[in-house]
Order: sequence, then C-alpha cells, then structure tokens
Amino acid sequence: MLNIQKRHQLEYHHSKGFDEMFVASGQVRDHYNGVQQRLLGMSVEELNGRNASMQSHLVKQGVTFTLYNDHQSEPSERLIPFDMIPRIVSGNEWSVLEKGLKQRTKALNLFLWDIYHKQNILYDGIVPRKMVVTNRYFRPEMMDMNIPHGVYTPLSGIDLIRDGVGDFFVLEDNLRTPSGLSYLYKNRQLTMHLFPELYFDYQVRDIDRGLNDLLSCLRSIAPGCKKVPVVALLTPGSGNSAYYEHTFLAQEMGILLVEGRDLVVMDHKVYMRSITGLQQIDVIYRRLDDDFLDPLAFRADSMLGVAGLMNAYRMGNVAIANAPGTGVADDKAIYAYVPEMIRYYLNEEPLLNNVPTYILSREAEREYVLAHLAELVVKETSLSGGYGMLIGPCASEQEIAEFADKIRQDPANYIAQPTIQLSTAPTFIDGQLQPRHIDLRAFVTYGSDMQIIAGGLTRVALKEGSLVVNSSQGGGSKDTWVLS
Repeated sequence: MLNIQKRHQLEYHHSKGFDEMFVASGQVRDHYNGVQQRLLGMSVEELNGRNASMQSHLVKQGVTFTLYNDHQSEPSERLIPFDMIPRIVSGNEWSVLEKGLKQRTKALNLFLWDIYHKQNILYDGIVPRKMVVTNRYFRPEMMDMNIPHGVYTPLSGIDLIRDGVGDFFVLEDNLRTPSGLSYLYKNRQLTMHLFPELYFDYQVRDIDRGLNDLLSCLRSIAPGCKKVPVVALLTPGSGNSAYYEHTFLAQEMGILLVEGRDLVVMDHKVYMRSITGLQQIDVIYRRLDDDFLDPLAFRADSMLGVAGLMNAYRMGNVAIANAPGTGVADDKAIYAYVPEMIRYYLNEEPLLNNVPTYILSREAEREYVLAHLAELVVKETSLSGGYGMLIGPCASEQEIAEFADKIRQDPANYIAQPTIQLSTAPTFIDGQLQPRHIDLRAFVTYGSDMQIIAGGLTRVALKEGSLVVNSSQGGGSKDTWVLS
C-alpha cells in the first residue's frame, strides 16, 4: 500500500484483483518504484496544482470528445479526462504483446483478402459462411479487388485487457476507423510537461516515430510510383465526435484535411478543389463509415462522402484506408474465430488469447446465456464504443429481462462473454489516489512492413467499480510508458 498520509493525507487502497502498481501484499512493483518515490515527495497541494494546470492546458488545446447521452436531447462536447499517473508496461511484457499483435493483425488481413477473393476459409468450414456474407459490414463491391500488399488495415486498434491474475487478453479488434491515436500523443505531451524528470529517468520508449510509420503505410498503398503521393484525411466535419483527432492527425502528419464537399471525381480520379484549381488525391485516410463514403455505391442520402469515389477506387486511381469492407473482421461474433484464423493462415498457435465468447446463434450457447445473464457481459456484434451492451452483474432485473427479449428476437446480433474484472491502476480523483479499472488500445501500423506504436492508449473507467472505459461512455485516459 502506498501510504504517505503523514506528509499530505494521500493514500491508496488497491483493489482485490490485479493492480498494475502493487502486488497483493501491498508492495510496489519494481517498475513502479520511481513513480512511488515521486509521489512520496509531493504534497496534495502540489498534485492538485499540477492537475489544475493540466486541465487548463486541455481547455486551451481544445482536446475534446462529443459525448452522447440517452438522457440528453443533444450531444455534449467535453474535455477528454486525463489522469496524470502513468501506466507502466515492462519491456518484457511489451515484447510478448508486440509479437502477438503482429500475428493477429497479419491473420486478420489474410482473412479479409480471402473472403473477398477465393473464400477458402468459408469453403473449409472454419468460419460459417452465413456469418460473413450476411454481415452488415460485408461489402460485395470489394470482391476480387486488388489491394496493395494485401493490406486492408494500415491502422488497427486492438483492445487488450488484464484479468484478475494479470494475464493479457484481446477484448476487441477495431479495424474500420480506429480512434484514439491523437490522445495517445496528447497524453505523452502532458506527462512530459508534468513530470519531465521522472519521464527521462525511466527511459521510456519513444512514440514519435509512430505517426511517421502511419504516414509511410498510407503512402505505401498509393497507386502508381509517385515519390511523394498526396494523402488526405477525409472527415465528416466539425460535428463528428472525434473531430479534434482528425485535425490533430492531419496537422501532425502534414496531410490534407478534407470533407466530402471539398472533393470531386473526374475521369475516375479524385481531386480536391482549391483556390489554385484541382489537385489529385492519391490516398484517402477516411474517418467515416462505409455507408457514407459514396452516395452512388452505398447510402444515396449521404452528404458526407464523394460521389464516384468507389469507381475511382476500383479503377486503381486512389487508395482508401482502411479499405471498405474491413468491418466484417471486427464484428464481435467474427472475433471468436480469430484464433482459428491464426492457425489456418499462419499455421501458428495464437500468442494472445481471446476472452471466451458465446455465439448466440448457437442454440445451446444461447440457452446457457439466457439462464445466466446476470453473470455475463452481452454485446451487440456490430456496435462499438460501449454502446449496445449489458453488464449483467451491474444490471437491474428489468434491464436483464429487456435484453433477454432482444436476444430471443435476433440471437445472431449478440455475443456474450464472462465478466472479467479488469486490472486497476492508481488514478488521481478528487485529491486522492483511487483504483480504477483500465484497458489498453494498442495501435498497429501496416503497409510494406508492420510496426506497433510503443505504448498505446490506456483508457480508464472513472466511475468507481465501473468496467466501461470508453470515451463515449465518460471514460478517461492516461499515458502508457513502455520501458526500454
């Protein structure tokens, strides 16, 4: 237990499960010794002062996220809560995670190539055909398309959790438009400002090359042989929940930030309108869903996309990242088959385990889940961001009954998993250190080669006891240090 009450009434009672900073006996873990000593040397007043300074900086920088609440008629924009106590991952732990993340990302891209070409994994019965071809994110328009390097996901966000004994599991794969990368960099900037001496004493692995890696991956999928292809980030606009991130990434990578109305397709090529005329775009890093990309190919009422974009894509005149149709591979039911994909495509055993998952289209598994809803987590297969979930142990009898009806009406739309007590980490809340549950979104860049950004985004469930860490549900984040 961290007990520095004599100096400034600050103490920490870690939870019963796995705590990132303390072992069960209360002793600090070796790689957190420096953080403990730094906290011992600071008063509550100093910590509160630094916290207030940090919040002021966030306001000035406009580091926001739009929060959607069922109890409000309008969405509200708020600061992304940042916790100043870093989460630390040892070099040995990260080495294992890196290998597992690369293995998983490679298998997922092979799966995407396969289902949009020969569909061997479906013919061989490894993944149910119906689960793929009826998936809302499966795009027949992508069949037999030539994808550079076979890379559908130049950027992936893989969510990792630790259970009560400290073992890592993959909770979710985010392959369509993974978000949160900008907050990783903002967290690092804030931590270096708050604790510069501690940061450099720890020899933390650098994350600066991560955006260069992403830019290189985007350029590597450009058509033709241009030395410096033109890359543009396509945003839905300032009303989008992650618009801060869109502006940050475009600025940091030195690429264009465009909306659909800024682009036009002529002769199956994509151009940006500007005061000097038309400029051809080679790569579109899109931050809007498939449905809105092209009103001629998908939703005819979309005002966010570019008419004719998919034709230009098919003709090989522009690249789109991440590729349309990738959502079928981050569906929560397809997730259950990723270990089999790894064995099938790579002839390897998975290095990172999945959370055990019940497929509710299977009658026996569905009946078990319906009988044990109060113990399980149920998720809608196509949603993300913490939406469409039931956390059984925290739900009322009415909520459980309502979810049971939804499952019976459309069982294929849901999966269920055991409730895992996520690991906790010390979090500075109301002038005190308190344990809060966390996860880790790791970012994988993939082009002509593959890299993992050292650290990722640690997300924090700020409400006491809550297991929901998503920013869209009121969660916060903290800097993640990977040791050299």
